[in-house]
Amino acid sequence: MEHFAQITTIKQWLGTGSINIFGIQFSGKDTVGKRLANDLDGKFISSGDILRASGETDQKTGVLTSQESFFNIVLPHLVKPEFSNKPLVLSTIGRWIGEEQPVMKTLSDAGHETKIVILLNISEEEVLRRYEIARDTRNGGREDDINKEKVETRLKWFRDKTLPVIEVYRQMGLLIEVNGEQSRDEVYAEVIQKLYNFSRA
Repeated sequence: MEHFAQITTIKQWLGTGSINIFGIQFSGKDTVGKRLANDLDGKFISSGDILRASGETDQKTGVLTSQESFFNIVLPHLVKPEFSNKPLVLSTIGRWIGEEQPVMKTLSDAGHETKIVILLNISEEEVLRRYEIARDTRNGGREDDINKEKVETRLKWFRDKTLPVIEVYRQMGLLIEVNGEQSRDEVYAEVIQKLYNFSRA
């Protein structure tokens, strides 16, 4: 009953706004995001999914796609008519510094104001541990997940390119951090509790 009451409060606060989830590789962004979108009757959107579908991401190197591709492919996706009147749960939309402002403007103009950003925290040691466990099965064996060198490339890009984006959201007072090194249910429970607390602040 408490969980249902918390979800109800979060939904009322969120309206048609958006939640953007960030985290290092293997932190569980999509797992949390899909569950959250389902509970909030929203739409789940992953930049990685959009770019892979377009053929604009390089799975062989693990390197992030260019900002030009992001602006031309991902941003227009956010304003699709089928997303109207629904909250959005986003997985790492805007990974490079300088993308966060266009993301927020695009979302706001489409009626999906950025209400909060979630950071799922796991250590790089935990990333490599999860890689060793899941490398043969995760994401259907996607190449940038199953090669250790490519995983390390993505970790470097996260440090260099994405952490500065997260700091922008922190300075704006929009960031909450969650311990991603718990069980899936414990991570999700913490996400809901912190969203609930934020919505009532």
